[in-house]
Amino acid sequence: MRIHFIALGGSAMHNLAIALRIKGYDISGSDDEIFEPSRGRLDKYGILPKEEGWDANRVDTSLDAVIVGMHAKNDNPELLKAKELGMKIFSFPEYLYEHAKNKTRVVIGGSHGKTTITSMILHVMKHQDIPCDYMVGAQLEGFEVMVKLTDNAKIMILEGDEYLTSPLDLRPKFHIYLPDIALISGIAWDHINVFPTFENYVWQFEKFAALISKNGALIYFEDDKNVKTICGASRKDIRKKPYGLPEYNIDSGVTSIFHNGEKIPLQIFGEHNLANMNGARLICNELGVSDEDFYTAIQSFAGAGKRLEKLGENGHSTVFKDFAHSPSKLLATAKAVKNQFPDRELVACMELHTYSSLSEKFLSHYKGCMDDVDFPKVFFSPHALQLKRLEPITTEQVKDAFDNPKLQVYTDSKELLAGLLKTNWRDKNLLMMSSGNFDGVDLNLLAEKVLNNN
Repeated sequence: MRIHFIALGGSAMHNLAIALRIKGYDISGSDDEIFEPSRGRLDKYGILPKEEGWDANRVDTSLDAVIVGMHAKNDNPELLKAKELGMKIFSFPEYLYEHAKNKTRVVIGGSHGKTTITSMILHVMKHQDIPCDYMVGAQLEGFEVMVKLTDNAKIMILEGDEYLTSPLDLRPKFHIYLPDIALISGIAWDHINVFPTFENYVWQFEKFAALISKNGALIYFEDDKNVKTICGASRKDIRKKPYGLPEYNIDSGVTSIFHNGEKIPLQIFGEHNLANMNGARLICNELGVSDEDFYTAIQSFAGAGKRLEKLGENGHSTVFKDFAHSPSKLLATAKAVKNQFPDRELVACMELHTYSSLSEKFLSHYKGCMDDVDFPKVFFSPHALQLKRLEPITTEQVKDAFDNPKLQVYTDSKELLAGLLKTNWRDKNLLMMSSGNFDGVDLNLLAEKVLNNN
């Protein structure tokens, strides 16, 4: 099979390309910009384009199919050439569905927790030696790629993103997969550039629940009122299984849960992660894994990449990075670190990077979300606003929106770094939260400097 990828450099797209190369396909691709780690990983597998940019000559009738990423525009010359030739054109989720349509499809949806829950399920399935194909939104320890496609596995685990499918298909990705087993972790308004009202956003999850196959299963977080309403009103011909928080305690910086009177220590922490774990457990039950086997496996789960990922520690400080960017994620992540380390102060920096977070009309949703933080800091790049073609915002608008007198706002990452490195880190933790990269900050190097500076 010869397949060409348009907009190859994205996180999901380049992993699918690598998965198909591993499967033995002849893969080519293009993009106008390819950054690390995509660049290095594509180069490793021999599919990094020699030149960046678009070239219609890359597309011809010798190709079996073209896969187009969301980064491509409708007027992309390679896409136009593929349409002109009448070629098979797939979006990323369409191609995954075609591969998985005869498998049991497990789809994890929700505004937050999707990657962690999917990662937990994959960790347990690997521990139990149960073969499955998958697509997950983070690099996992012990897994070579974020996408795996085989001919023999009977199960496909899919992280179900609600963002749009492709320039040619404006449906949310998780509407494509038609799950047999689905999970909804929570609903908090996001992607306001696509879903202009909260009601419109919620409807996407109603539709997702309606697409579950007959006699399928719907696992849902019952402490989210919107999720509970949707799932309670969903079809009667599916099994519905709610979950909440397990019983737990924190002792000497270790979170443990209780099962049948037994205390089970975990590497993860935070109430949001404990809820995620309970959802993953119910999915694994549906796939034939007992609670006992699940808890045995989950003890060794250290977390998904960039999800409360520990970058380093010494005797009195720990540095974390997290993908958190929406108000609910900031609140949950900061609370988790404070509860896990009650005797340490918390310095937390978040970057306004997404369309939603950089939108003036959305900023007010951040009110109170960093109130658990002892030293809250927010960074945004005016250049990012220009690239996204958004109206400028000011540091005063950000301060007013967060409504926190302790908040410091930065528009220059060098100033942010300088302030962090001058801090006395004795009995303090650092939490860096962003879906971006703080304008190119090397967080591993920052962690090393912070931990060696106290």
